[in-house]
Amino acid sequence: MVEHLHPGASARQAAVVLFDFDGTVSLIRAGWVDVMVPMMVEILLDLRTGESEESLTALVEDFVGRLTGKQTMYQMIELANQVEQRGGQPLDPLQYKKAYLERLHDKIAYRLEELRAGAAPPEKYLVPGARRWLEALHARGLRMYLASGTDQQYMREEADLLDVSKYFDGRVYGALDDYKSFSKKILIQRLIASAECEGRHILCFGDGYVEIENVKEVGGIAVGVATSEPECREVDQWKRKRLARVGADFIIPNFLCHDELAAALFPDGESSGASGTDPQTAAPRNA
Repeated sequence: MVEHLHPGASARQAAVVLFDFDGTVSLIRAGWVDVMVPMMVEILLDLRTGESEESLTALVEDFVGRLTGKQTMYQMIELANQVEQRGGQPLDPLQYKKAYLERLHDKIAYRLEELRAGAAPPEKYLVPGARRWLEALHARGLRMYLASGTDQQYMREEADLLDVSKYFDGRVYGALDDYKSFSKKILIQRLIASAECEGRHILCFGDGYVEIENVKEVGGIAVGVATSEPECREVDQWKRKRLARVGADFIIPNFLCHDELAAALFPDGESSGASGTDPQTAAPRNA
């Protein structure tokens, strides 16, 4: 179940682990693409440019996929750009984001209610095998971060409902209203600048190409979690292609391949990366 894209790659030196949230750990928002894309296509169709629904869907799917992993605001900014390019008068991207979140909430409200009421176990909305893997990495003493393009207030609540916040010891970060003040790339840069670690000491898990690309740019090791949501039992080939293209060292469909993944990442059974404190300069402001 573990595909080795770069033979010999390992996380022997890992000290810091960065996890994406939605689609990598959490399935609470599974199906978000099926909310965002139709909304955007609907807005573009209303401009009556003569473009077909099929061509606009392909256009939107491309830029939504390209920006997955960044804050949701970036996808809304691109939507506004597309409206303007077609001679329309775009709304403020924040308004597009609000409309999208309202539609998404309607889709996922029952999931949140199930978790809040204790009517469903957290595992129902976790990527298969995620808890065991988080526990294993935490037990290794690795410094773990959870980062998401989803608004911080929502993703922190969702991480609590899934009972995974405890593995990150407070290092849980999401999108802020000032969207330029935080990103996964900024977090990585702060970790390195604070001397908490070097780029080669970072191990990343993500289903969006942004976090994979960010970690590979600094010399870290990246595992592409090509989840085919919501079952996550096989590799999503569209995700795999994009994750491989930006340098993922390994591809997995879920974390059920625990032993095989551990052997691939830590072939000597040890992790021996840098260690250090968690200076405030490494954490995003307002987090």
